[in-house]
Amino acid sequence: MPEAGRPRETRLAQRLPLPVLMLLAWLVPGLGHLLLGRRLRAAVFCAVILVGFVVGLVLDGELMLPHAGDPLSYLAAIANIGNGVLFFVARHFDLGQGAVTAPGYEFGNTFLLTAGMMNLLLVLDTHDIAVGKKDW
Repeated sequence: MPEAGRPRETRLAQRLPLPVLMLLAWLVPGLGHLLLGRRLRAAVFCAVILVGFVVGLVLDGELMLPHAGDPLSYLAAIANIGNGVLFFVARHFDLGQGAVTAPGYEFGNTFLLTAGMMNLLLVLDTHDIAVGKKDW
């Protein structure tokens, strides 16, 4: 029985193993929080990541993949893949190719990288809530 005033996690979240919950939280921004009963937090974070990702694409940012001989490109790729399904859908439709000559290219990259890193932080937040380290 949930305590008064505490969000109630869904039955699915109660049955899911923690790694699967974290995988779902990574794939769809906000889904982990939604499954844990944090609906407002899920909606706000989903909106923030989605808006950041879309702004990054509109500003001609590049969804970077690793380049051999460029170690920093691996970090950028991790951050971009951190966007979860947004990354894969955008790559499928050839979005995020980046135009180095575009005035907003660097800003676009920053938005895309920040959205991905924010989503990865949300996965950690989902973990902390699920294991009871964080209750708000």
